Amino acid sequence: MNAVPTADQMKPTPGWTVAVVACAAQFMVVLDTTIVNVALPSMRADLDLTSAGQQWVINAYLLTFAGFLMLGGRAADLFGRRRVFTAGLVLFTLAGLLGGLATNGPLLIGARTLQGLGAAFLAPAPLALINSYYQDVRIRTRAIAAWGATATAAGSCGILLGGVLTDGPGWRWVMFVNVPIGVALVAVALRSLPVSPGEGRGRPLDVPGAVLVTAALACASYALSGMEAHSWATPRTGGVLALACVLLVAFVMVEARGEQPLMPLRIFRNRSLVLGNLAALAIGAVTTSVMFFITLYLQHVLGYTPMEAGLAMLPLTVAIAVASLLARRLVQAMGPRLPLVLGWLLTAGGLLWQSRFTAEGTFVTDVLGPGILLGLGLGTTVLPMTIAATSGVPAQDAGLASAMMNTARQMGGGLGLAALNALAGAVMGAAAVTTAVTTRGYAAALVGAAGFSLAAGALALFMPKPRPAASAPAA
Repeated sequence: MNAVPTADQMKPTPGWTVAVVACAAQFMVVLDTTIVNVALPSMRADLDLTSAGQQWVINAYLLTFAGFLMLGGRAADLFGRRRVFTAGLVLFTLAGLLGGLATNGPLLIGARTLQGLGAAFLAPAPLALINSYYQDVRIRTRAIAAWGATATAAGSCGILLGGVLTDGPGWRWVMFVNVPIGVALVAVALRSLPVSPGEGRGRPLDVPGAVLVTAALACASYALSGMEAHSWATPRTGGVLALACVLLVAFVMVEARGEQPLMPLRIFRNRSLVLGNLAALAIGAVTTSVMFFITLYLQHVLGYTPMEAGLAMLPLTVAIAVASLLARRLVQAMGPRLPLVLGWLLTAGGLLWQSRFTAEGTFVTDVLGPGILLGLGLGTTVLPMTIAATSGVPAQDAGLASAMMNTARQMGGGLGLAALNALAGAVMGAAAVTTAVTTRGYAAALVGAAGFSLAAGALALFMPKPRPAASAPAA
């Protein structure tokens, strides 16, 4: 006897509308992690921000985003993906409008906090929608490849777009840019996305777990953000890190004993998911650090303007997008493990080549060539990482798996950048600040990122082959 189809399975396949909406939403979310960077000096001058306030314009978004991602993913599973996706999109869009209208630093930081909260409920749904509504494995793989290319390329596009908008109409348009896109996506989502009722009847969200894990991530990130001013051995840093550990242990205890945990510990029995999330940590660390240090090299050493630096990053962006799409054929032919190893080897090679730049470097020899190789490597890792992190996950946990992967990327970016920035500072030491000394520090950070890549490639060798029966939707 045939199994009774679910409400989602009785819906006709919604063409490419779901994939287009998912890619556009993911582009908005990732774009806002980088687009603000080049606008910070203008924001500081216009709103009289302090140095700490300038930093929290970025941190408020990232901390809220990472801390509430798992709650957003669980909410999507329990209450319906279209409903949660639309609510997150509305909040994200309104927060962008409020940020553009901000008249002082606290208002801008508050708007960025709301935007991070909206992103946390918006980001898990697109991948879950793709996995749920594309029944054909080949079509689903193409949609995931496009989603991965969009997510990865949006980071460096943010650098370019931020420079163009800041040098043109002004920094407020860095916040306004997502408003018309968000309004259009809300209209399309309400009209075209299939309805999924969710599993949430009588099942409350795990609020204590969400509060504990958010507080733990916030404490850890707060300690890391103050690394340059306070050493690891000071009571301030050590105390905050100890508090983060206590909160994390409390979170694990709550999840182990709760009837409806936010993050069921059973999900960690899936070896592919665990290794996929470790790969996501590494991708976040390497991608964030690459964008940070290469952009600084272009501006502080080679003297590029923000707009010129953004244009110089375009070859890297294009290479990432192209490789993300081509990786589909590699995954179909060999599975996710070998393409992931290949991607990490190419990434390590590009980083080591890039680390050879000098204070008298040129764009063609020190940026273009290694940037293309690096982009090909990073782009190749995205699709196999995504498949590994969501492989064999039951349908009711699809949003949770997506949220875990996004959280891993965000936290990997913060932790990796902090570690590599400390490495760069140690190499620079107390010497006089010159372009040669600065270049040596940046080069050391890129060598460290290459080490992360090689370690991630070694871990990928232990990835199991995907089980078709587990990853395919029910008949």
